[in-house]
Parts: sequence; C-alpha cells; structure tokens
Amino acid sequence: MLGDLALPSSALGYITSAVQLGFIAGTLAFAFFALSDRFSPRRVFFFCSLAGAAFNAASLAFGESLTAWLALRFATGFFLAGIYPVGMKIAAGWYERDLGRALGFLVGALVLGTAFPHLLRELGQSLPWQAVMAGASATAVVGGLAMLALVPDGPYTRQAPKFDPRALAVIFGSRAFRASSFGYFGHMWELYAFWAFVPVALAAHGEARVPLWSFAVIGAGFIGCAIGGLVSLRTGSAPVAFAQLLASGLCCVLSPLLFAASGPVFAAFLLFWGIVVVGDSPQFSALNAANAPRELVGSALTIANCIGFSITIGSIQLLNATAPALGAQWLFLLLAPGPLFGLLATRPLLSRRNPA
Repeated sequence: MLGDLALPSSALGYITSAVQLGFIAGTLAFAFFALSDRFSPRRVFFFCSLAGAAFNAASLAFGESLTAWLALRFATGFFLAGIYPVGMKIAAGWYERDLGRALGFLVGALVLGTAFPHLLRELGQSLPWQAVMAGASATAVVGGLAMLALVPDGPYTRQAPKFDPRALAVIFGSRAFRASSFGYFGHMWELYAFWAFVPVALAAHGEARVPLWSFAVIGAGFIGCAIGGLVSLRTGSAPVAFAQLLASGLCCVLSPLLFAASGPVFAAFLLFWGIVVVGDSPQFSALNAANAPRELVGSALTIANCIGFSITIGSIQLLNATAPALGAQWLFLLLAPGPLFGLLATRPLLSRRNPA
C-alpha cells in the first residue's frame, strides 16, 4: 500500500509503531479508569469497535500526510485496547476453567483479523488502497455489532481490581510471574516485527501475490493458537508456549538459509513460521493470569501487556532502520534474541504443574 502513496519505505515501521504506542496508551487509560468494570465489557467492546473503525476510515481523507497517518494509527491503536484485552475479559467471563483453550481461540480470531486486510488487498487488486481501508473499517463495525447483539455478559464476569502502578515491585517479586512474563516479552520481540515485515520478505523473494501470501502466513497463526489451546488441556500452558517459542526461534536462525530456497519451499517455511510465531501468545497470557498475585491480577496483566507492546516498538524500529543495509535475507536474524531470552526465562515453569 505504501507504494500507492507518496510515503517513504521507512514509513512502514513508523506507522506500525504508532499503532503499538496507541495500544499502550489505551491499555493504561482503560485500566486506570476501570472502564470495563464500570460498564458492560461487551458495550465497551462495541464502542471501541466503532471508534477504531472511524479513525481507520479517517485515513481516507489524509492519503499522503505521514503526520496524519501517525496520529490516526495512534488513535486506532488506542481503541484497540478496548477490543483485545476487553475481549479476553469477556472470554474469561464465560470460562472459569480451561482458560488456555479459550484464549487460544480468541487470539486465533485476533490473528485472522490482523491478516484480513491482506486478503482484502488480494481480492481487490484492481481497487485502490482506500477500498481496503474502508473494508477493514466495515468489518470492525460488523464485529462490534455481533458482540453487542449475540454475546451477553458471562456468568463468571467479575469486577477486576483497579490498576495500581505501585504493584510493579510486588508483581515481579513473584518468581513464577517473572518467568512467564519474561517469556512473553521475548515472544513479543519477535511477533509484531515478523508480521510487519512478512510482505517485505515475500516481495524481496520475488513472490508474485504478496497480499495473498501475507494473509496466509499471518492467518496461519490461528492454527497454532487453536491447536495449542487444545493441547494445553493435557499438558498445561508452559510446555505449549515453550515448544512453539522454540520452533519460532529456530525459524529466525534458519531464515537466511530458507530465503535462498525455491518459492514453494520458502512459502511453506513462512507458513510454518506463521503458525508457531503466535501460537504461544495465548498460553503466555494464561500463564501470566495464573501466576500473578491473586489480588493484583488486573494490574499484572496490564503491566505485562504494556511492557510487551513497548518491546515490539524496539524490534520494529530496529528492522526498519537496518533493512536497507542488511537486506531482507538477513533481517529476521535480529529477532532471534527474543525467543532465546523467552526460552531461558520460561524453562523453570516446565518443572511445575501449572493449572493454566
């Protein structure tokens, strides 16, 4: 899409980071004011779907202004904080047990939503980029309406503790929470940077249908999330998170070699990577919820999310800055330290039976 606009190639990283910054700000604001406790979570979800769709659609009026794009993507990310975390709260209101499985399907749905604009782009290649943005906004509105009309508040919906920033020291004093959250941070270093630069890698490899393959690679994460959630019922969340993080870390290391492979082999490699790169995400969320001090669960999850999404800005900007010098073949090597750090952090959880 950037090729259709008078924006520099580096705008990809800045625009993606603006969404992440907006999400961080939104998460803190929603937690501080306890909006999903003061109001019905599904109504908050509905309102934020409309607001996010509106700011996304507003990009149609500022096609070639990078400043406007950054502001509007920030606002879109801000209201995403009322969709993703609030969606997890709605799911928790329906599932008192087996939260890892429930979050597996929830995050899987998030992954498909993330990939969907690429599919719109593929289906409407003859259409301008404005049609893709309008289609994404329309889909967000439909999703918000479906939540409001079809999903009542669950029987286990409870008021979460108010956000307390002073809880930071107490939360990370817990060895188990420190292990799961640090594993999550390593995972986040890789995830969003990989998603942001999948189209870049596909284009550099010479793939003809970049939007279609981008949708397939990112959307394949639904498989990892859903199957991981089902497997966690037997093994617990820690082994599932560890195995998928190990697999995605190996993909980072092997990426330069596979970049030299033929088109079908390279596409299969990216599809596998797309499955495992996000399949550990719901399990880390379940582990964080299970390992946080009971009286500080709300604050713990908010802090972990904020730190995790802050880390994504660093990895996205690192790839953005080094892409011209390294080239696409070597770019994903820079993501390998994240999974390595996460694996070392998560290892202690493998020796304990975690109920998540």
